[in-house]
Amino acid sequence: MKSPQTQFEYILQNLESNYTDVSAGPMMSSPGIKYKGKVFAFYHEEAMTFKLGKSFVPEDYGITDWDWLSPFTNKPPMKAWFIISAQHRQQWEELAAYALEQMKRA
Repeated sequence: MKSPQTQFEYILQNLESNYTDVSAGPMMSSPGIKYKGKVFAFYHEEAMTFKLGKSFVPEDYGITDWDWLSPFTNKPPMKAWFIISAQHRQQWEELAAYALEQMKRA
């Protein structure tokens, strides 16, 4: 199995080569993946964070180790953004594709 960093890099390269509007770009000082200039996924501390939407249910995908993105101490979590641990990195590619489709629809 690929390391978490290698898995992220593979997903980024794959999406960049298959979609003209997908590119690399930073998100909160971490490497991210953008669609038309807007980040929909990023890698930080051996986890990937995806903008999957508020109706996404991780357990429906068998994901048990996750959390909402909560970068601000004085604001509630961002419930459209899900941090998925490296334990589930075999699903990161599918989740990145899902997040990309969500961005395309927005």
